[in-house]
Amino acid sequence: MEDSQEDEESHLGAFEKYLTLWVALSMALGILIGFYFREAMLVFSTEVEYSSVNFVIAVLIWLMVYPMMTNVDMNLIYNIGTRPKGLVITVILNWLIKPFTMAGLGILFFHVIYRDSLHIISIENADQYIAGMILLGAAPCTAMVFVWSQLVHGNATYTLIQVALNDFILIFLYAPIVAVLLKVTDLVVPWETLLLSVVLYLIIPLVAGCVTRWTIMRKHRNGPQLSTHDNITAVYDGASSTDEEGKAAVAQFTQALKPLSIVGLLITVVLLFSFQGHIILKEPGLIGLIAIPLVIQSYGIYFLAYYITYLCKIEFNIAAPSALISTSNFFELAVAVAISLYGLDSGAALATVVGVLVEVPIMLSLVSFSNNTKQWFSSFE
Repeated sequence: MEDSQEDEESHLGAFEKYLTLWVALSMALGILIGFYFREAMLVFSTEVEYSSVNFVIAVLIWLMVYPMMTNVDMNLIYNIGTRPKGLVITVILNWLIKPFTMAGLGILFFHVIYRDSLHIISIENADQYIAGMILLGAAPCTAMVFVWSQLVHGNATYTLIQVALNDFILIFLYAPIVAVLLKVTDLVVPWETLLLSVVLYLIIPLVAGCVTRWTIMRKHRNGPQLSTHDNITAVYDGASSTDEEGKAAVAQFTQALKPLSIVGLLITVVLLFSFQGHIILKEPGLIGLIAIPLVIQSYGIYFLAYYITYLCKIEFNIAAPSALISTSNFFELAVAVAISLYGLDSGAALATVVGVLVEVPIMLSLVSFSNNTKQWFSSFE
């Protein structure tokens, strides 16, 4: 498996090798489109949106997620329990640490540094921006995590279980954690956003990926020559040469789709930045002020998670996705809650939008760091 990944990396073209550059250019293009075609982009973003979920972006994310879902081996799910460290680390960081460090950084920057020391933020605005940060910090990512995991060649089956577990916990803990940190009693979880996102970003691509995998694997098995009982046995034994050929075919299929995934990522970046291009150019200083604590939070959580996985001697294809899952945020949910609580033009909503804008470049830099340090985990394989 490791050799196949090294071969895959050795054949990377310039398009993927310089992905960070293409993302930067996509960000710039998105800002320009948002500035010069502001009204058209506002209409576009609202007409194809439901409960803060933009369906065009949803389709693009689906294209990015689907290839990794074809690598999910449902027969291996029962083995996840024998390697619980990655799951435990992700749960602890996402639910016992991340929301509270985000709140702490918000208070430090917006109340202490920006308001009391520099006097550049009013107390009303400071509270709004802190609220937006908390809404982001308490919502672990559902969709883009699969993209980041794929870029570090993560264990697809393990990543799926981590995301599914976070979604399950999210249903029960998001509202109480946010209510405590924001000291609000009228918080209403936008179930439409939560459920729609899970269906679009998890269930649909998972079903499509499993059907695709089953179809490819079936073509490389000696199905016509075996009885139904032998076919079922072969699925669970997984030791035949035809199974290995099937897995190789799945990997080849996934690799063939990778350019489509990268294009989907770049178009997503263009759209995200075009939707907010006018705000970025109108108030770049304010965007920068909000971005600073968000950037510190992201890198801090990632390196904490990455270091813990190293101390726990977890193999790279689980360690890297675990750290990235702990870092990324469920921005659709955060934006929807911010709008419902504070209004569309509120500081809280703006802070969640800034979270959306900084996440992609941050996560790509962390993907690059992970891939460049994978040798640290070589002895744990």
